[in-house]
Amino acid sequence: MMNRPWTVLHGPLFSRSRPLDREHAAPRISAYIYGNILILAALIPLHLTDDFVGILIVLGTAASTFVAHVFAEAVGRRVHQGAIHPTKSEILHHLRDSVPILSSASVPCLILAMAWLGWIEPRTAQLAAEIVILLRIGGTVVVIDRLNNERSSRATVIASAVVTLVATAIVVIKVVMTH
Repeated sequence: MMNRPWTVLHGPLFSRSRPLDREHAAPRISAYIYGNILILAALIPLHLTDDFVGILIVLGTAASTFVAHVFAEAVGRRVHQGAIHPTKSEILHHLRDSVPILSSASVPCLILAMAWLGWIEPRTAQLAAEIVILLRIGGTVVVIDRLNNERSSRATVIASAVVTLVATAIVVIKVVMTH
């Protein structure tokens, strides 16, 4: 799998041949949640009257968050590991672990692009993009259950709702405090 060029920065959470180990699953899930929260915080205050500006804001949020996250994690790992210089393999693993931040913008941008093309109303697109992000955040509980070899249950649904509510509260606080 690693010899294919398109797998350099992407690797599945689940693979029948080589499942992702916890060391890399945990930071990917963390980056996934973090990216989705910040994309949602960018979506909520959008005014979609300027055609593609919403898409640029969402893309800019994802890109700047990715760069900031990679930088902060690199500094943190340097402290954790001491003065050791990371290997190429470690750098690629770290970049892969941060890719979920970028992926968090993909579906919302596609939905906003549909509004830009006139296929749906801008407000409908914005609301749909926000709902998709909330579903993505809540869905992480299912992924965590799977990583723990647990079956989804009523507790999974409740935990998903709680995670979604907490993430929504974080977004509301961010939007109210910064906009």
